[in-house]
Amino acid sequence: MARVELIMPKMGESIMEATILKWLKKPGDTIEQDESVLEVATDKVDTEVPSTHAGVLQQILAKEGEVVKVGKPIAILTSSVASGAPAPSSPAKAPIAEKAVQAIAPPATISATNGTSHSTATDYKSSTRFYSPLVKNIAKEERIAVTELESIPGTGAEGRVTKKDILAYLQNRQPGSAGRATIPMIPASISAGDEIIQMDRMRKMIADRMVDSKRTAPHVTSFVEADLTNVVTWRNKMKGEFEKREGEPLTFTPLFIEAIIKAIKDFPMINIQVDGDRIIRKKDINIGMAVALPTGNLIVPVIKQADQYSLTGLTKAVNDLARRARENKLKADDLSGGTYTISNVGTFGNVMGTPIIVQPQVGIMATGAIQKKPAVLETVHGDVIAIRHKMFLSHSYDHRVVDGALGGSFVRRVADYLEKFDVNRVI
Repeated sequence: MARVELIMPKMGESIMEATILKWLKKPGDTIEQDESVLEVATDKVDTEVPSTHAGVLQQILAKEGEVVKVGKPIAILTSSVASGAPAPSSPAKAPIAEKAVQAIAPPATISATNGTSHSTATDYKSSTRFYSPLVKNIAKEERIAVTELESIPGTGAEGRVTKKDILAYLQNRQPGSAGRATIPMIPASISAGDEIIQMDRMRKMIADRMVDSKRTAPHVTSFVEADLTNVVTWRNKMKGEFEKREGEPLTFTPLFIEAIIKAIKDFPMINIQVDGDRIIRKKDINIGMAVALPTGNLIVPVIKQADQYSLTGLTKAVNDLARRARENKLKADDLSGGTYTISNVGTFGNVMGTPIIVQPQVGIMATGAIQKKPAVLETVHGDVIAIRHKMFLSHSYDHRVVDGALGGSFVRRVADYLEKFDVNRVI
């Protein structure tokens, strides 16, 4: 039997530590590989940590309430794996179980404070009560002082205030209370025969992120209708040969991503993030792609350094992330670091959409359904009407830092690259 250290895994690109909320196992318990062992909290999310090995939990090295840095050991297991077996190469490679992946959904971005401090958010260390980083983050964003936070009843272990507790408190918070007043929610009407469906953890996360994004960034959307006849003709000609050679389907998504990458190189101020009153121009072009899951939820895995891929490489990366997303096999690192996002609403038959920005990015593009339409073409013999394949591109952008000229020019440039696609291209 080999002794194996269970380490605190990396939960995202900017997360360097996590607080242990609750151990789900105790010394002597048998643990399966990928079985959840404990609950932890960061300033982004509360989630469960799975075991990297199967074995028996021998010793717990970090207590509940303790803040542990990423990569530090938190427990010791005895495993049936031979002592000479290779350990995980780094903390970032530790596998994330299904619940953990769902918890980190779209996500995985900086907090809604965007680097802005609030004078009413005081030092919660002065309190004798334990608060998770997620609860503290919500309290700071909502300008809840220590005295007000301590008055909130907790339903967690030993009276701990949970995310559900503080959000419930905010819903009923009176406009005259300290800090920022919240708009009271109008209760839903429930009639006989209505079905009540409890949101799952991932849907709650998505709801929070969408509200945070709309509250953080003033959204503007510009639209362009592009002629995709060349793209459609080329794909129809190449998809059979490509799938036979590579064993992968050739979809439109990598073609759209390639055009977006080219346009970002032309307009690098789209590939930025906002941190308070600072603009961070990102060196890497990391493209997030929204994927609809069988549950109906949405997740956004990221292609890192997407501009370094060939079209074949992009196609394989798109297919791999989409497949692993639907099979709940994504890792935390797959969901972090995005600098621009694409959402293909045309998959659902929609002609256009007004997508919500994934914070802290400043732009997102929705591609609509490709439809055959009559169009006027200019020829040497005069104008003619022909059947063309058309698609709407919808570009939502953060109007704090992206004006209409830049936002509109960017989506027009993406359309230009698609319209000028080389039908004789070899892949």
